Amino acid sequence: MVRELPVRIIEDPSRGFTLLPRRQVVAPDLVITCDLLGDDRIQLRMYGAAVPLIGSEHRVVVQRKPAEIRAVAARLRHLWKRELIDLQPLDERGRPIRGRAEFPYACQLDFTKEPQGELFAALDELANQGSYLLFELLLGGGDSKALGTFREILLSILRGERPLRIRIDSDLFLPWGMLALPRGLPQGEGVAGLFSRFLGYRHQIEHTSGHYPGARGAFSPAPPPVPVVSLNHDRTIDPGGRTRAGDVAAALAKNTSFTERTTRAELLRALDEGSLNEQLMYFWCHGSFRTDEGQTPCLVVRLTDGGEIDAYTVQGRPLTDEHEPFQPLVLLNACYAGLPSGADLAYLGRALIERGARGVIGPQIEMPQLFAAEYALAFVTRYLEGRETAGEIAHSLARHFADEYRNPLGFAYGLHGGMDERLERG
Repeated sequence: MVRELPVRIIEDPSRGFTLLPRRQVVAPDLVITCDLLGDDRIQLRMYGAAVPLIGSEHRVVVQRKPAEIRAVAARLRHLWKRELIDLQPLDERGRPIRGRAEFPYACQLDFTKEPQGELFAALDELANQGSYLLFELLLGGGDSKALGTFREILLSILRGERPLRIRIDSDLFLPWGMLALPRGLPQGEGVAGLFSRFLGYRHQIEHTSGHYPGARGAFSPAPPPVPVVSLNHDRTIDPGGRTRAGDVAAALAKNTSFTERTTRAELLRALDEGSLNEQLMYFWCHGSFRTDEGQTPCLVVRLTDGGEIDAYTVQGRPLTDEHEPFQPLVLLNACYAGLPSGADLAYLGRALIERGARGVIGPQIEMPQLFAAEYALAFVTRYLEGRETAGEIAHSLARHFADEYRNPLGFAYGLHGGMDERLERG
C-alpha cells in the first residue's frame, strides 16, 4: 500500500526555487595581498596562475612603515591633480599663454591637440612617481634576497604582454591603476609609450581589502527581464549642460526600470524599506572628506538637498535578511569616491559592499566633471548591454581614453570588487 509520508521543510535557501545560486566567478590570474604586521612591517604575498610554479605562494616581509606608504600614495594622488589636472601653461613672463584654455587638461576630453612635449613631461613624472612608490619604496627597502626575488617575479609578471586579471586583497590601499613599471623597460615612443608603463593601462585590477561582494549569501534573486537601475544625483552640478550628464541620465532611463533620487531622505527611505533591488546604482554628486576633531577623515557625498551621506549612513540602516535583494554594481561618480579614507570603516564603498553590492567603482582623485560624465556615459551604456563584465569595461575604457585622446584619467578610477560582474536579464 502506497503511503505519502509527512514532510516538514526546515531549510529552504532557494525560497521554493525563487532564488538562484550565485554565479561563480573565475579565479584571477594574480592575487597580491598586503597584510599589516604592526606599525613597521608589511607582509606581501602573491599567488595565482600567472605566478611561476603554479600552486605556490611567494611571501616576503618588508620593513616599511605603513604610515609612510600611505603618505606617499596620498602624495601621488595629489600629483595627478597638480601636475596634470591643474597644469596651467605659462609664457616666459609667467602669464597664461594667450590662445590656450585655462587649465586645458581639466576643461577638455581630448589631449591630442595639446603640446605633446608638455603632456609627455607631465605623464613621465606621474609614471616615475608611480613606479617609485611600488618598486622602490614598497619593494626596494633593504637588501634581502627574498625581497629582491619577490620584486623580480612581480615585475616579470606585470610587464608581460598579456593583460591579466589582478585582485589586490590588501589592508594597505594603493592606487594600483596609477602605479607604473620602472623606466627603461621596453616601451613605445612618446606619450603612447608612456601609457604602457601604467598598470591601469596594462591590466584589469580590482581591490577587495578583505571584503568580498556577494559574500552575504549563497543565493540571489533571479534577474529581472528589464534592468533595474537608479540615478542618485545632485541637480545643481553643471546646470549649464557643459558635460554629458544629461546623456547619462537618458541612457539609464532607456528601456529600464528607472528610479531617480535627488535627496538624502529618498535614499534613506529606500534603504529602510529594503526596496533597493537594483542592478546598477549610479551616483552623480560631489564628494569630499569631513574631518571631525580627533577623528579619521570620512568620505561624504551629497545629493541636491546637501544632506551628508557617508559610510555610517548606510551601515546604520538595519538589514532585512540574508536574501535581501540589494545587490547592484555601484558607480560612485563623485570626487574621491573610489578612495578609502584612513579607516576602512569610514569608507562608503565598503559599507555598500557589506550591505550586498556586487562592486563599487569610483575616482580616486578630484576628477574634472567633463571627464567624469564622459566616463560614466561610456561605462553605463556598455554595462547595460550586458555583454561585458565591469572589469573588462573599466580596463577597456582606460585604454580607450588613453589611445584615442591621450587622456590618462581613466587609470584613476578604482574598482572595488565586481571585476566579473555582468548585468543579466531574466
